[in-house]
Formats: sequence, C-alpha cells, structure tokens
Amino acid sequence: MLNRLETTLRVRGGHVLTGSVETHGAKNAALPIMAAALLAKTPVTLHRVPRITDVSVMWQLLEALGARLRSEGNGTITIDASNIERYRAPYTLVRKLAASFDLVGPLLGRFGRAEVPLPGGCVLGTRATDMHEQAFRALGADVSNAHGYLIAETKAATLVGGDMAFRQPSVGATKNALLAAVLATGTTTLRNVAMEPEVVDLANFLIKMGAKIAGHGGDTIVIDGVRELHGVEYEIVADRIVTGTLLLSGCATRGDVTVQRCVPGDLEAVMLKITECGGKVTTGNDWIRVVADRITGGTEILTAPHPGFPTDLQPPMMSFLCTAPGTSVVEEMIFNARLQYTDELVRMGADVRVGITGNTALVKGGGELSGAPVEAPDIRAGAALVVAGLAAQGETDINGLEYIDRGYERLEEMLSSLGGHVQRASGIAPIMEPLGTAETSEYPKINA
Repeated sequence: MLNRLETTLRVRGGHVLTGSVETHGAKNAALPIMAAALLAKTPVTLHRVPRITDVSVMWQLLEALGARLRSEGNGTITIDASNIERYRAPYTLVRKLAASFDLVGPLLGRFGRAEVPLPGGCVLGTRATDMHEQAFRALGADVSNAHGYLIAETKAATLVGGDMAFRQPSVGATKNALLAAVLATGTTTLRNVAMEPEVVDLANFLIKMGAKIAGHGGDTIVIDGVRELHGVEYEIVADRIVTGTLLLSGCATRGDVTVQRCVPGDLEAVMLKITECGGKVTTGNDWIRVVADRITGGTEILTAPHPGFPTDLQPPMMSFLCTAPGTSVVEEMIFNARLQYTDELVRMGADVRVGITGNTALVKGGGELSGAPVEAPDIRAGAALVVAGLAAQGETDINGLEYIDRGYERLEEMLSSLGGHVQRASGIAPIMEPLGTAETSEYPKINA
C-alpha cells in the first residue's frame, strides 16, 4: 500500500472529456517481463515501466531474491539478476500480487527449484494453479503444495521439453510455461495457449534475450530450449486496459478523446462495442479516437480470452453502459466474482440487476447517475467507479484509491488533462520514496 494519508479519489462529474492523452506501459506485460529478467545472466533495461504499486511489489520481490534494481528515471529501470541465489519468495510480498506467481517459471528454469506462495492480489474469484502445475510436470518437474507454498523441482539436471494442451486458454499458465521452458532441454509444444498481447510481449522479450519461440499470438507455441539468456534493452507494450478505460471515460461523458502511443489492434473487440452503441471510432498506427456525442443505445458484452472482449474492461464498460439509452446485457465468463462491484453503481443511481448465477448483469441505461460515496473493491472496479463518477451529477468519493494505484499511473492526472475534475481527497500526492536506494524514488513505496 502507498505510504500516504489519503485513500480517496474525488470525482466531480458533469464535465465532457475532450483532447489527447498518452497511455503508459502495460502492467500485465511489465510484471512477467520483470520476473523474466531473473533468467538473464547480464543486466536487463526496461523502458516504459508503469509507475504503479504492483510494479513496486514486484521490485521488492526481485530484491528479496537477490536481484539489484535501479531506476533510470522516466519509467526506465535496470534489473541485474546475475548473482541471485535464492529461489523462495516471501509470503509477505506475494500475498499482495497475483502476478508474483510469474516467478515460479523463471526460478524453476534457472535453479531447478522454485518455492512460491499461492497467489494473492485482488479477490475476483477462483485463481486455480492446476494448469501451471500441469505445465511444470510436462517439463519434468515434481510439484507439490506445502504450508501454503507451491514447490516445483526438477527430477533431472534440467527441465526437459514436453508437449501439453491447456484445458482452456490461461494467461498465467501460458506465461509460466513459457518462462520455464525457454531453458529446458529439447522442444516444448504448448497448445490452446492464451493469445493476449501481454503474452506476445513476454515472448518477444524472451526472444530478444536469446530464446527460440515460435507461434506466439496463435493458439500453439513451440519453444526450443537454449542454454542461457542474456540481458537486453526493451520497451514494454502499451497498456490496452488503461487505453480502454480512457476511451470509455470519454464515451460516458459524451466526449471526444484520443489516446496516443497505444496499439489499436489490441482493442478491436472494445472498439466494435463502442461503435454498436453509436460512438464514432477512428484509428491510426498508434492512436485511437472516439467521438461519443451521439450514443444511441446499449449492447451485449460477453467477456472472453483475447481476441474477445477483455474481462479487465468489463467494469469500465458497465459504467458506460449505465449511461447509454436502452438495455444492455453483460456476461462475465472469466472471473466468477467480478460483478460484486455493481452494488456500488446502484448506490450512484444505476439500474443494474445481477442474475442469480452471479455472472450476468442486466443494465437499463440512460438514467441520470448521481455522485455518492463508494468503495473500490479491486483495480478495475475502482476504474469503473471513476468512469461512473465522471458521468454523474455531483461529487463522488471513491474509497480504495490504493487499488486504482495498483494498475493506473496517476489516473487523475490523465483524466484532468482531458478536462475531468478528478483529484486525491487530501492535498497529499503519493509519496514516491525509495525502495532501498535513492534511484528508485519515482516508484511508489509499499510496506511489506
């Protein structure tokens, strides 16, 4: 958690968002790529690393394992894992971050053994590890659970290439399988893998370090193991979830918003749904513009693995649909507890009814939202409440700002640059104190 006094974001609604804003690097790409740096025998330099608390947690996890990190300023960090000797990750940090489980693959690949607590982070529903374990076993590792830790250990001198198919696409399991297999002996074939852009970015990073990977971006990935990987300089891909949140904020306020330095191809499903609601979408090589002054109706959303509608943009999309005339249906197919935040939208006057199964919501949009005190239960639900607050009449105080800061780099500044009235409740900005050295001061401090 950030070392500061306030935990509230205050949004004064009723202001149309207009203008242009840049997105930052992707949280869900930066975290596994930071973990992947453990595989390199020489330093790795990463650009466009988002300055968010989840990155700070991963930073401290890498330091706890013996890596040396420093910030070069402006979102650039260097990770030197050449002398690490530890393969057990501390629970006090892992419990804060689901992506900390990305450490299992590189630790297993480098040391032949990994001991990592079961994943923490936001409570969105069941986070099973069975597909991760399946991948490690396919590579010749013994896997067990003891005292809250997953323990994986090679039977032979190194991991050995294997052939496996996931029962369903899993971003986490695909990442961990990739991270473990790149140093395995022989060839590994992974089938029915996740095709998310962040998985592709991880594969591209590993290839630049010397890995031999083919097929990423499709449903089958083939990895030919190599003996070692070397340090590189690499820029993190743009954050499609932040991009989508900014565009949907424009839609909810009937604005005209352009997001720069993004990847339009990563958001085709979202742009299609905005168009179905009456928004006008135009794109360039690295920008998306949405003009939303004539929203005509709602739509139906079914979250799905990429290239389907992303689950992390379902909450902000729900907030926008609350403002769109007509009826919309939202079905959440990835996380089984993701719709709990809708009670907070109802506090703001939204007409949202969740079905008995808990994964489908009926939205009757077009009514007026009103500002209210609300609680953010997780990162993306927090962003949804910001979007709703921007569209609402009056003032919305969103408690749980620490969740929003885990995934968005100073969201209030991005929205304010577009004409939104968003500020931290007190006059105190996040304390950007060092994590151990003076060079890390641009990253938020978290308490272990």
